[in-house]
Amino acid sequence: MASPLEQYVNTVRSQTTNGSFRELVEYLSKTNDILQKNSQHLDNVLETLDFQQHSLGVLYLLCAKFTYVTPAGQDNRFTQAQEFILNCNGEQIRLVPDVFADLCHLITKYLLEIKQPMRGINLMRKAIFKLRLFDSQLTSIHADLCQLCLLAKCFKPALEILDVDITGICQEITSSHNGSQFDAKYFLLYFYYGGMIYLALKNLDRALYFFEVAITTPAHAVSHVMLEAYKKYIIVSLLLHGKEQPIPKYASHVVNRFIKPLSQPYSTLASAFELNNTSELNNILTKHTDIFVRDHNLGLVKQVSSVLYKKNIQRLTKTFLTLSLSDVASRVGLQGPSDAEKYILHMIEEKQIYATINQKDGMVIFLDEPDKHCGPEVLKELEKELCLCMELDKQILTMDCDIQVNPQYVRKSTGTQDDEQPTKSTYAM
Repeated sequence: MASPLEQYVNTVRSQTTNGSFRELVEYLSKTNDILQKNSQHLDNVLETLDFQQHSLGVLYLLCAKFTYVTPAGQDNRFTQAQEFILNCNGEQIRLVPDVFADLCHLITKYLLEIKQPMRGINLMRKAIFKLRLFDSQLTSIHADLCQLCLLAKCFKPALEILDVDITGICQEITSSHNGSQFDAKYFLLYFYYGGMIYLALKNLDRALYFFEVAITTPAHAVSHVMLEAYKKYIIVSLLLHGKEQPIPKYASHVVNRFIKPLSQPYSTLASAFELNNTSELNNILTKHTDIFVRDHNLGLVKQVSSVLYKKNIQRLTKTFLTLSLSDVASRVGLQGPSDAEKYILHMIEEKQIYATINQKDGMVIFLDEPDKHCGPEVLKELEKELCLCMELDKQILTMDCDIQVNPQYVRKSTGTQDDEQPTKSTYAM
C-alpha cells in the first residue's frame, strides 16, 4: 500500500496529465494534515515534481514547508520558493490565488525575520506579474512588495505598481456564502505603505490620496492601519495645504466617530498650525514628543514646524516690501537673523517666495511673483493634464459599462433581488 506522500505525488502527476485541475485543487485542499505529519520528508517529494508542470502540487508543498518546517542547519526554503515563483505555471496558480498569495506572505514574513528585505523585492514583482490579469488589478502581494521596499529603502520597484491607478481587485478568497472576496487587511496595507513611500519621496499630493483611500475604506470598526493612516493624513494635509483636510463625507460613520478622539495630539497640532502660532505648536511638539516618537512621526512633525515658519514668512511678503532680517526673525518666532536668512534663502531656491537679501545692511527686499501663465512649459503641462483627463474618462466609461451588465446590479436596479441576507462587503473589517 502506497504511503500518503507517494499517493500525493501520484495524484498530482495523474490529475495534471489528465488536465483535471479542479479535482486536483479539491484534493490538495484536504492534504494539510498529511503534509504537516510528514514535514521532514517534503524535500524528497519536491525533488520528484516539476515546478512548471506540477505547479499546484509544488505550491502546497512550499506553503507547508514555510508553515511547519523548522530548519536545522542550511535553510533552502527561500531558494526553492524563488525557483518556483520564477518558473511556475501562471494558469495553474491562478486557480488557487489565495494559496499563492499566502506563500508570498510567508516568504515576506521569513525575509523580515532574517532582516533581508532586499532579497524579496524582485521576487514579489514577479509574483504580482504571475497572479494579476491586467496592470491595474490589485493583489494582496502588492502590500508585501511595498513593505519590503520600505524596509529596504528601495522605492523604485514599488513605484512601478503604485503609479498605476487601481481599477480592479483580484478576488483571492472564495466562499460559498459570500462569493469572491479580498482581504481588507491587504487593501489597507497597500494604500498605507504606498502613502509612506510617496511621503518618503516628497510626493505629498499622491501620499495624501493614498492615506485618504485608507481612511475611507468601508469598515465596521477603526483598524490600527486606518488610525495610523489618519495621523499621517493630518500631517500631510498641513504640509501640502496648510490646514487639516476634513475626512471625506463618504467615509464610514464609525471612522468619523472614533478616529478623531484617538488622534487628539495631531488635531491640536493642526489647530496651532492653522492659527500660525509657532510658540503653541512648539509647546505641543514638546508635550507630545513621546507619542510622536512612538508613532514614528517625530520627523514629520518637525517638518510641520519648519513649514509653519515658511508660511509666516510668506505672509510677510503680502504686507511688507522690505524688512530687516532681525524683524523677520522676531515676527515669525525664529531665534535670530541667521535663522531667518537660512529660511529665506531656501524659500527663494524653491521659488516659494521672490526676494533678494542685501548682505551689507541685513535687509530683505520682497519682489512680485513673475507671470507664470505663459511659455511652452505651461502649454506642455496643460497637454499632459488633458491627456490624463481623457484617459480617466475612458476608464470611467469602461467601468460604467461593466457595472451595467453586472448581474447583481441588474437584479437590484430592476427590483428582482432575492430575499436573501445582503452580501458582506468585500472590505468588511
